[in-house]
Amino acid sequence: MKKLELIRRAGLCTTALACGITALPAHAQSSVTLYGIVDAGLTYTSNAGGHSQYALTSGNMGANRWGMKGVEDLGSGFSALFTIEGGFTMTNGKIGQNGTLFGRQAFVGLDGGFGTVTLGRQYAISTQFVGPFSSGNDWAAPGAQYGTHPGDLDNLDSSNRINNAIKFRSKSYRGLTFGADYSLGGVAGDASRNQIYALALAYAQGPVNLAVGYLNSRNPNYSFWGDKANDSTSASNITSPVIAGYASARTQQIILAGGSYKVGAASLAAVYSNIRFSGLGDTVVSGLTPVEAGYRGSATFNDGELNVKYLFTPALQLGVAYDYVHGEGAGQGGVTYHQINLGADYFLSKATDLYAVVIYQHASGVDSRGVSAVAAITGATPASGQKQVVATFGLRHMF
Repeated sequence: MKKLELIRRAGLCTTALACGITALPAHAQSSVTLYGIVDAGLTYTSNAGGHSQYALTSGNMGANRWGMKGVEDLGSGFSALFTIEGGFTMTNGKIGQNGTLFGRQAFVGLDGGFGTVTLGRQYAISTQFVGPFSSGNDWAAPGAQYGTHPGDLDNLDSSNRINNAIKFRSKSYRGLTFGADYSLGGVAGDASRNQIYALALAYAQGPVNLAVGYLNSRNPNYSFWGDKANDSTSASNITSPVIAGYASARTQQIILAGGSYKVGAASLAAVYSNIRFSGLGDTVVSGLTPVEAGYRGSATFNDGELNVKYLFTPALQLGVAYDYVHGEGAGQGGVTYHQINLGADYFLSKATDLYAVVIYQHASGVDSRGVSAVAAITGATPASGQKQVVATFGLRHMF
């Protein structure tokens, strides 16, 4: 990475008393790092609304971004830190995250003592701890989200960040780490409306890694899914047919668990998530169909994934994953999605790689809209039928 080093020392005032401040210690210093990813590739979709599609796509393996992060040593084991990070579309230069300049991350905080406290727009702690066990967050085109679970219904690929968030992440205690997020809804007279909170716990020791997480978002269509600059404040912000019918929910709850075990050059992983949309009909959302607007009660999904990745050489990694999702409730007769992810990643250097990823999905039953389910690989245009394939090949460079 190229670094812009900014060195700052005390002595801004020759007389601290005259300036009304105490001079900073001579050892205090700060650094700022500029970093990013540029990624583009060719993508084939077998059924995009009833037609095959070939396209030049952006950020397939790694979502395109640029950012700055900095740290200042405050002494006594404490430091101040910040991160600002924005996404963009490589193919046309547009700002990412629906027009949000620093839509990926934007926070400031303090590190020291028992852990780190940060304030701003941030990743959910539950996603940070459990997400890496999912192929869709790791090697199956996580930038474009093709390999993530249908509709990213459990947010394991961070479709949604958390605005107005206060986060604590602990130090590691013999491999044990824990953390929590709380997002203030900001609604006058109703502290619970639009609020989000998350908890997570992780353990890492030798070849074993384990994590659990919990996230609860109130009025998720606006607080969780409508977290970006140009998202709607009155209509639905949930586009995937997998869960779009549940935009009126009062609460979205996500329970997560994952683990991995490394054996030589192979890494085996498993992820389970339980997603529940409760209080359907509570949140006013314009544009819903009569069927969707009439939903009451709740809808529940259970999602399980098994995956393995193998490092054939120091430069070549291959991966395969299977994901199963079943949902029911709110008038559904039940819906099922089967998904297979295949991926290859070849590093030309530490910073540049070539990748190829193929995703297959099959859907059956009745989806959240109350109609026959169609295959809907995340990040792609939903199919007109039950089956869909997405294949992408491209180049990524990290700096």
